[in-house]
Amino acid sequence: MKDISLQYISQGATPKEHLENIREVCKAGGRWIQLRLKDTDMATYLNIAIQCREICDQYNAIMVINDNVGVAKAAMADGIHLGLNDMNPNEARKILGDNFIIGGTANTIEDCIQHSKGGVDYIGLGPFRYTETKKKLSPTLGLEGYENVLSKFRIQNPELPIVAIGGITISDIKDLIQIGISGVAVSGMLTNQEDLEEKIQNIKKLMSNQP
Repeated sequence: MKDISLQYISQGATPKEHLENIREVCKAGGRWIQLRLKDTDMATYLNIAIQCREICDQYNAIMVINDNVGVAKAAMADGIHLGLNDMNPNEARKILGDNFIIGGTANTIEDCIQHSKGGVDYIGLGPFRYTETKKKLSPTLGLEGYENVLSKFRIQNPELPIVAIGGITISDIKDLIQIGISGVAVSGMLTNQEDLEEKIQNIKKLMSNQP
């Protein structure tokens, strides 16, 4: 699996804006894109996903679809990210095959264990703090919450990558690395930002200093 230290979760007021923001992030050096369209009909989602695939191919970036297994398969995405109330990872694996990357959202140690048994390739643990990009937000974890979950989970599974998600700023990254986080998934930090290339390089530099 490619480097998952920095994931961009798409954001925008319209599907077209999602694509524009994805292109800007790829152009600036982002190489892991999660297309996350909510309240969108299937035809639109698929159309945008196909265009997203073209952008990601142009920049040799990984493309992951949020929640929608049908769109992920039809658009030839590299992977899928499943929420807590979405399809079971085992079911998704049967549909998508062994070569697809499957990620799962977690908020508790129980969620992590469940995903581990479900055969996910990585876990998106969060939210770190309050974020406006998600309507139904699970309880925020903060640094202490992450430490608590990681310390218990690593006894059972020392290898599965854990990605921090939810309201993360660049000043949080050093602390998150120190407690054993494998990567960060961000949205607002890279959407409509100035000096985007510099920001992405700074995040990658911080993440490359993992112990």
